Formats: sequence, C-alpha cells, structure tokens
Amino acid sequence: MPTTTRVQTRGRLMLNKVPEVTVYFWIIKILCTTVGESFADYINETLGFGLTNTTLAFSAALVVAMVLQFRLNRYVPSVYWLAVVLISVVGTLLTDNLTDARGVPLWESTTAFSVLLAVVFGVWYARERTLSIHSIVTVPREAFYWLTVLVTFALGTATGDWTLELTGWSPGASIMLPLGLIVAVLVAWRLGAGPVLSFWLAYILTRPLGANIGDYLASPRSDGGLGLGTLGTSVLFLGTILAVVVYLTVTDKDRTERSQPAEL
Repeated sequence: MPTTTRVQTRGRLMLNKVPEVTVYFWIIKILCTTVGESFADYINETLGFGLTNTTLAFSAALVVAMVLQFRLNRYVPSVYWLAVVLISVVGTLLTDNLTDARGVPLWESTTAFSVLLAVVFGVWYARERTLSIHSIVTVPREAFYWLTVLVTFALGTATGDWTLELTGWSPGASIMLPLGLIVAVLVAWRLGAGPVLSFWLAYILTRPLGANIGDYLASPRSDGGLGLGTLGTSVLFLGTILAVVVYLTVTDKDRTERSQPAEL
C-alpha cells in the first residue's frame, strides 16, 4: 500500500528511516507480532521472570534499540526490525500490565489506547501535515512514527484479547477474524480507499492476527493448538525474521531511497 506524499518540513533531512511497504514488510510485521506474544509469555510465565521484571528488561532493551535507530540517518534493516521486535513485546506487556497487574478491563484498555492513538495521529498531522511512512526523514517524524507503532501494538493486543474474551473462540478460529478484516482493508484500498488510512488500519490488525497465530502454534493440541509451546514458536519466528532481514540487507529490496533524501 503506497503512502507517498509531498509536504514541507523543517529540520535535518535524512534518508527515509522506514522500509518500503512490500510483501516482505507485512511478512516480518506479522512474524514480529507473533514473537511479541509468544516471547513475552515465555519469559514472563515459563521462565518465571514475572510481569514486572519482564517489562523492565524488555523496556531497557527497547531504549537501547531506539538509541541505535535514531542515531542512523537511513533505514538499516537489522536495527529497524530489532526495534520492531522489541516494541512488539513492550506493547504487549503494556496491555498485560493493565489487565493482569492493574485489573483494568480489556474494553477500557481498548478504548484508552484508541483515544491515545487518535491523539498521536492528530498531533502528528497537525505538526507535519502528513501521516505517510514514506516521509520519515526528520527526527520529529520518526519520534511520532515509533510512538504510533508502540500504541498500535498495545491497542492490537487489547482489542485481540477482548475479542477472544467476548467470543470464546479456539486459537485456530480466532485467526480468521483479523485475517478477514485485513482482506477487507486490502479490497477497500484496491477500490480507492486512502492509502495512508488503509496502511494504518492493516498495521493495527496485524497485531491481533500475529498474536492469534502465536496462540494457535503454542497452545496444546488438547486446546486446539499445534503444541509448539511459547519457546518453540519464538525460536521458529525469530529464525524466520533473521533470515528475511539478512535477505533484505543483501538485496536492498525494501529500501525506498538509495542515495538521496526523500523528496518532500
């Protein structure tokens, strides 16, 4: 879903800091969302780190990844996707802390993150006059972008969990709803819906899709899953992410700008 736009901006220009939206983008994004669910559960529950310690550890790792990302002046696949993996885990843990540690109902978390996302989008657009990910060429825009990504992961987690709570669906059946909604967004985009809106709707919906895929793979066969466990699922998906990122690093297939700053 192309989201290119032309606007005026202020500040130091960099090469575009995010990848081209190709099939590789969506593959890795879904893989990252699955890891966000399964790896957080493995560290928190299986290894017994506890929700607080797991949140602190991954938040610290995310801060390091963000420092590396912001120091770059162009898109680097390894750093960018490391940040996405970590932000997917932290976004999941934000919702888990509200639900499990604070007892906040999922419908309230969903509402709160929806409002927060709308506020972030509103401030971002009011300042920059664009929400296009093909215009992430200044530090303020990159800050808005990563804040939006974090909120979408938290919102996707809350919305997905709330849906499962309401429906009581099995892990396998639960995959079909977000998958169907993503297909509907794709069809709407092909029929002329705005590319920026379509992109962000699909981006949000990949979070519950990836989480539900993770639950399906990790859940015992007796519960309708494949029984891989959280560790097996995490290793499988992290290995696949690594392979795709290495491929993109070598081929540059998802780089939007090669030698010049983005034209605004």
